[in-house]
Amino acid sequence: MAFVKDPCGIVCVLITYMTVLHADYVVTHWIILQTMPNSLWAPFHVVAFNTIVFLLAMAHLKAVLLDPGTVPLPQIRIDFSDLHSEKNYGHEREEWTMCTRCETYRPPRAHHCRICKRCIRRMDHHCPWINNCVGERNQKYFLQFLLYVCALALYSIFLIVISWVYPCEDCHTDVSQAQTRMMHSVLLLLESVLFGLFVIAIMVDQMHAILYDETAVEAVQQKGPYRIHRPKLALLAEVCGRGHPMLWMLPCTSLNRKHHDVPLLSHDV
Repeated sequence: MAFVKDPCGIVCVLITYMTVLHADYVVTHWIILQTMPNSLWAPFHVVAFNTIVFLLAMAHLKAVLLDPGTVPLPQIRIDFSDLHSEKNYGHEREEWTMCTRCETYRPPRAHHCRICKRCIRRMDHHCPWINNCVGERNQKYFLQFLLYVCALALYSIFLIVISWVYPCEDCHTDVSQAQTRMMHSVLLLLESVLFGLFVIAIMVDQMHAILYDETAVEAVQQKGPYRIHRPKLALLAEVCGRGHPMLWMLPCTSLNRKHHDVPLLSHDV
């Protein structure tokens, strides 16, 4: 478990939950219960919408609190005078690098995050919306979070449009309630469109990084794909887990523990 004490990240996390709770409140109270009170679709939409909210919260919490793949610090300080010596401490020089800020060796594709102040394995970027780095061990949950936000935005837009196209003929509400519902609906519509487009752009970027095996940091450094001939499905399975693809979008499904429990670094270097 990890939590980065970054003020910007904490504010973004609070904004995320306030936005989701506002969407849940508007959809449940002002759209479903006000426009389809006598329909069998009402309980269906309430259960379906809140199920997506629950999965979104689970994925987001795991992306926020799980260790993204922090490289452990050595128990003793490294003598930097040995950096240019003939010793390689059992690691290939073109693979393992040294971080002068953490004062430790780091494995391939690990990069230092100035906000987390640690080196992260297969670091893609530091995301303030999860107040954490997107790395080897939590990228799956970050991708799930993006998918559920997109699904929630599309579902909200769908319900708002349905409530406008097929208004409730038997619902006798006063003018003030109708105006309040319209105000909440318009606000949620704008919110869903803006966040939906923003999340889709990030999700496309994440899928490109996974399928082409090139993180955002590596793209900036113009290193190119890490493994050119690696199959796309195998690259996706490395992030989402070795289980059945139908289980990849469940936040309760853990990653391949055998692969991720390998020690990141020996303290004997």
